[in-house]
Amino acid sequence: MTVVRTIQEAREARATFHRLALVPTMGALHAGHMSLIAEAKKHAPSVAVSIFVNPTQFGAREDFSKYPRPIDEDLAKCEAAGVNFIFNPSADQMYQHGAPEIVVDLPALSSVLEGKHRPGHFKGVCQVVAKLFNILSPDAACFGRKDFQQLRIITAMTRALDWPIEIVGCTTVREADGLAMSSRNQYLTADERTRALSISRGLMHARQQVAEGIRQTNRLLTTMQNTLLDVGKLGKIPVSIDYVAAVDPMTLKPVDTITGPTVLAVAARVGMTRLIDNVVVDPSDSK
Repeated sequence: MTVVRTIQEAREARATFHRLALVPTMGALHAGHMSLIAEAKKHAPSVAVSIFVNPTQFGAREDFSKYPRPIDEDLAKCEAAGVNFIFNPSADQMYQHGAPEIVVDLPALSSVLEGKHRPGHFKGVCQVVAKLFNILSPDAACFGRKDFQQLRIITAMTRALDWPIEIVGCTTVREADGLAMSSRNQYLTADERTRALSISRGLMHARQQVAEGIRQTNRLLTTMQNTLLDVGKLGKIPVSIDYVAAVDPMTLKPVDTITGPTVLAVAARVGMTRLIDNVVVDPSDSK
């Protein structure tokens, strides 16, 4: 496995492969990332992983400085998974000093949900993904559905800018108890980790209601909110809700009545750690 840290080295490494699939990451790799790598192998004979904690997608009061960066562990996991090369640039390499600011934005999709609560976040995401696509010219790129809005925006950006790249959405990987895997989970104390289960449980309860025939999203959102706030047997760690939402998977606009596939999404803070999760429900799957 080759590790490159400059844009020039990355382009030289890319030129040695024919069809290539890219897995963009910020490192702190877990089983969810490994599933992305496994899926990438189904779409190309060669796989590249980018490891870059992108400063432009973090807000002023967010966790950029403390975001985990276990690079040696990440490289070992990638090598064991059969990754062909790693692009691990510095911020100075990706954002040259004095270069003019470039903004890629899809306001209709980026101003809601995560975008409403994290202003500028998706401009940073689009900026870095656009740069990675231009540097590495992948034929396919894999992103997790846990970040559903990110996946939708990147898919739309790729089509809008006519990149010949297949965007692959990959299934959310969960712990045995249902918690969605996230690099931020390692911030959680043992008690917070238990309390965080209310996020996935709220989504699963709402999904079960859809399966039982409930179509009014206000009832589903109430179920999700009540599950998040009801401490029950999960402990008394505080949870604050940024949003619970039911949205159309293409437009990301709110849905009042479920008539087709609908995304149920949650963003909440467990203690000091912000977590997101979602499920897609479809009335055609009902009992």
